[in-house]
Amino acid sequence: MQQATRPSAKFVLAAVAFAESSFFPLPPDFMLIPMAIANRAKAFVLAGICAISSVLGGILGYAIGFYFMSTLGQWVIDTYGLEQAFSGFQETFQSYGFWIIALKGLTPIPYKLVTIASGASKLDLGMFILASLISRTARFMMLSAIIWYFGEDAKQLFEKHFKWFTIGTILALVVGFFLVKAFL
Repeated sequence: MQQATRPSAKFVLAAVAFAESSFFPLPPDFMLIPMAIANRAKAFVLAGICAISSVLGGILGYAIGFYFMSTLGQWVIDTYGLEQAFSGFQETFQSYGFWIIALKGLTPIPYKLVTIASGASKLDLGMFILASLISRTARFMMLSAIIWYFGEDAKQLFEKHFKWFTIGTILALVVGFFLVKAFL
């Protein structure tokens, strides 16, 4: 919680949100939640930082898929074991790309998969950016709204159950990967 109030924390939050959208495995929630709890008045500003940084990182993921799919893009997909899921995404992107991005951007399913698949599928960049802005903004704003609403109760709950929060976040990430591999 003390680290969350440092002036540099916003830059680190932006960097994590950016990287998570294209290659980094951990979501920015690990930083957003304690930062929003530590400074409830800035919860929505922090969500905005996450959303904008995530979309900008998503554009990098899109570029990886568009320009470097056979090298860097394939490495990211292989590293996370998402080969089958990626193939399934590519097949449906041309028809439902906007809706896939809008829905998947709200879930624990790895967003980097969506961004790279969007570029590899040559999905319209404007459509990609719009869908990403909608889904990522909604995701981070909802999280910040919950923290803002519960205020001090959220802080006490977070501090008391930090270990379980961490385990739950990691489980959500693992479940997201499992869902991608199992159903796509």
